[in-house]
Amino acid sequence: MKKILDYILGSIYLLYFGIILVIFHGIQFIAYEAFGQKAHQKTVEWLNFWIVFGWYLTGSSVTFKINTDLPKDKTIIFISNHQSMFDIPGIIWFLRKHTPLFISKVELSKGIPSISYNLRVGKAALIDRKDPKQAISEIIKFSKYIYSNKYSAVIFPEGTRSRDGKLKPFAIGGVATLLKKCPEAAVVPIALSNTGKFNPKGIFPLTSFTKMSWNTLSPIERTGKTPEEIVIEAEKQINDFLNKK
Repeated sequence: MKKILDYILGSIYLLYFGIILVIFHGIQFIAYEAFGQKAHQKTVEWLNFWIVFGWYLTGSSVTFKINTDLPKDKTIIFISNHQSMFDIPGIIWFLRKHTPLFISKVELSKGIPSISYNLRVGKAALIDRKDPKQAISEIIKFSKYIYSNKYSAVIFPEGTRSRDGKLKPFAIGGVATLLKKCPEAAVVPIALSNTGKFNPKGIFPLTSFTKMSWNTLSPIERTGKTPEEIVIEAEKQINDFLNKK
């Protein structure tokens, strides 16, 4: 019976999701072309509001807790575990005051209404994983942009999604570049739970009545620490938090 409910509620949500993406594709285009970057960013935030709160259509719940005060008017490098494509909407909406921008694989910049357009014009770092030089160059350009505008970066050092919730090893390269090019940026880990459980096999089926959560953890003191030590500390904080749940 639960499986049948998953298919029914999941189908309703995916229809809703598709409609939202198509509608906001047009809204984004108009905002960007007519009013510029900041107007476009606002439309992206509201797109993600509707994505996130649409999850209630599946009976699922969403909680986002900011457990310590986050610095204002300052670049923050958010280091997060990665379970699902649905990790991102919660971060964009709930951390919108910090203008979180993402490092994404270049393949996602084509073919997906709203999402691909946002990646192309929204100043995301679009990296080719098969071309390390291009990836580093893109992250450097991205780092300079967010730092000069006091925006924030979100990076998933696992690289690929971990749908079972178990952390994969954190890579250092992308984080090290961000740290070097954003010397005064704060570093804050994010622990997210059960987004992989919500869509365990891709976009469909979805698992109804899933309790999804995002938690910002303690900012990491950068002074005297190497990028490797910072990544290790972020990984430990996230792992410890997830193991307590």
